[in-house]
Amino acid sequence: MDPSHLTRWLTSRLMTRLFRPSAFAARHAKAERIRVKSGAPHRVDYFHQVEEGYSHLAAQTLARLTERYDIELHCHLVHGQQGKNAPEPELLARLARCDSHLIAPGYGLTFPGHSDVPQATSIHLATRILAAQSVVDFPRVVSEVGDALWRGDNAALEKLAATFGAATPVEADAALNAGTTKRGELKHYSGAMFYYGDEWYWGVDRLYHLEQRLAALGADKRPGEPLIAPRPTLDLAAASAGRGRYTLELYASLRSPYTAVIYDRAVAFAEQAGITLKLRPVLPMVMRGVPATREKGMYIFMDAAREARAAGVPYGNFYDPIGDPARRCYALYPWAASQGKGVALCSNFLRHAFVLGINTNSDRGLRKVVEAAGLDWAAAQAYRHDTTWEALLEDNRQAMYGEGLWGVPSFRLLDPSGEPLLATWGQDRLWLVAHTLRDSLAKNAA
Repeated sequence: MDPSHLTRWLTSRLMTRLFRPSAFAARHAKAERIRVKSGAPHRVDYFHQVEEGYSHLAAQTLARLTERYDIELHCHLVHGQQGKNAPEPELLARLARCDSHLIAPGYGLTFPGHSDVPQATSIHLATRILAAQSVVDFPRVVSEVGDALWRGDNAALEKLAATFGAATPVEADAALNAGTTKRGELKHYSGAMFYYGDEWYWGVDRLYHLEQRLAALGADKRPGEPLIAPRPTLDLAAASAGRGRYTLELYASLRSPYTAVIYDRAVAFAEQAGITLKLRPVLPMVMRGVPATREKGMYIFMDAAREARAAGVPYGNFYDPIGDPARRCYALYPWAASQGKGVALCSNFLRHAFVLGINTNSDRGLRKVVEAAGLDWAAAQAYRHDTTWEALLEDNRQAMYGEGLWGVPSFRLLDPSGEPLLATWGQDRLWLVAHTLRDSLAKNAA
């Protein structure tokens, strides 16, 4: 076997084994055995980045978490993503602020509707206030501090410092460095992160996983009540009224685990909602020079498997399509699209690579993809070396970046006049697309 093929096979088998449901269950059981044997409480560590939008949303849940669940919550201040974990830091920070405002109502939270970065002096004061708080006081104080910071209310921050105290600049820096170091030791890189029992949970979007896990362990003090942060549901009420008039652009890549999780559901959503789906494939991040660390890759694959399992989506028998496999399929895409089969081609490629574990780098594997999409393999041969896809995918990437997005899957919802109503990134944002469509329909009907 060619060394590159051997590496691809080994990596694929490892990812498949690590993130199958039985592996999750085994890791959870092991963590609980260790906790019970040591007599330790249910300890949750939370990592807060003061100037990040997602952290402010997560902060609003902390006091309720300690009230609802039998946990010992330890909060840490951290620096933002650094190095190869932050390839587009300014884009990410701007997106976090905009996205936090958009998703906050879906979780019963608040975030101001502006995209301004808080002043450096305000961030510093907020950090000093939080660095001075005890384990017990942090969850109560952090939300108030964040509210004042994101409102740009320096007078309120000064009052909070007088009421709750503030660490010295040296002490605040030490707290930031200590929290960042601990996060690194636990193998993560971002703010707004919860860590429990050898597993990470990113912000309010993944808090429902943590809540369900704690409840299963008997740590829920009010079992049966609604979760603090359940995933907002797809609301398609009256969506058929928009039939044929709205357009949903789907930016997707053939190597994205998150794309594999949401792709078919996004296609089904557009059909059910009666809106036009416009697929805009892009080159995978790592194939366009965006670096990825091992920590980031491991979290993405773990999280995608967890999200797929929660949604009841087939996923996990993985054969990595990075590089040539993706290119070979992209070469066929313009032809497939001309036959009305572009969406089906990508759907079946993702299914074979992420569900069936088929080696799409072989002609045998690619043929299975092509024929499953309802295309003729013999006819496909004339397009195997087509390069028109390169300009097409680059145009799509430029359009995606133009909306302040750079990752996949991303969505753009257009109204009947072609004006954008929403641009958002993430497989966990289809509910936001649905809510935006619902609100637009209601507005137009009024």
